[in-house]
Amino acid sequence: MRYVVIMAGGSGTRLWPLSRQGTPKQLLPLVDGKSLLRLAFERSLSSVPAERVLVVTGAAYADAVAADLPELPEANILGEPIGRDSLNAVAWPAAVLALQDPDAVIAQVSADHVIEPIDVFASCLDTAFAVAEADASALVTLGVVPTSPHTGYGYLHRGEALDDFAGAHHVLDFAEKPAREVAEGYLASGEYWWNSGMFVWRAATLLEQLRLLLPATHASITKLAEHPELLGEIFPGLAKTSVDYGVMEPVSAGHGSAHVAAVALPVEWRDVGGYASLAEILSIDTAGNAISGLSVSIDASDNIVVNSEPGSVIGLLGVSGLVVVRTAQATLVCSAADAERIKELVAAVTEQAGPQFA
Repeated sequence: MRYVVIMAGGSGTRLWPLSRQGTPKQLLPLVDGKSLLRLAFERSLSSVPAERVLVVTGAAYADAVAADLPELPEANILGEPIGRDSLNAVAWPAAVLALQDPDAVIAQVSADHVIEPIDVFASCLDTAFAVAEADASALVTLGVVPTSPHTGYGYLHRGEALDDFAGAHHVLDFAEKPAREVAEGYLASGEYWWNSGMFVWRAATLLEQLRLLLPATHASITKLAEHPELLGEIFPGLAKTSVDYGVMEPVSAGHGSAHVAAVALPVEWRDVGGYASLAEILSIDTAGNAISGLSVSIDASDNIVVNSEPGSVIGLLGVSGLVVVRTAQATLVCSAADAERIKELVAAVTEQAGPQFA
């Protein structure tokens, strides 16, 4: 059977103070009153029923996830006692599903994304499922067809087309976030897609690559699936690494027993990781200010303004290139150019003002 696993971990530090401990970004009502997690869940329902959707999240967020997704069976929420990066967030549900259904085919998606139109996404996901079902050695990734030489995304280099599957290709290798001139070359070549961080594979195929490439992780994950009562003992001891670094890149380089394929995803896709990407989904006024909530501006341009405090207003006068965010307990003011350094600020706030503000 087909399943969808939504990765909804992480705290979203780069969206502080909107995203804080207990209210991670994936649970914030950022898009038309809906959370990013809710949007991901609704996209998933275009492919599988609710009982075949799983969510991997922090254990502290499990109740909030259940409240946001009341249609989801409680047993389908896997709460990590501690974050151990994306490899373990995909390996754990794969091991759990493999025990229930040895032929399980999983779409691994993220709760950080805004994707439109949904019907195109669902069609591409169906193709990726079909590739994985037809080829037991395939690890399939979804490659977003780039619309600009974006330097904030990783890329994948596509090779020859796969027979019988429109928009599907072999993957030659993965590329890290590039410099501007390199990204421009990628775009001009037409051979590179953005690496969406979404995958489709047979649970058994992924687990076999773990057995070959990371046998200690494989042994621990297998034991955890068989003995879920040992979660608090086993999970914190897992090696922390990303699925790209641990599996996808080595397999694309010829290690393991699988190969990597990609299916084109020609959609509007945004990975909402920080304020620059959040601004892309906000309303833009005539002066280029990206705005959410009540604000008033005079001679202010190209700012990102988020007011989440009801009954309040943010006023901007004669400024440009700022990020201004107001919440009940914390206010952020920084230059847009420094927005990627917000993690540093959160660490300083934690130390100087106290962890209750982080």
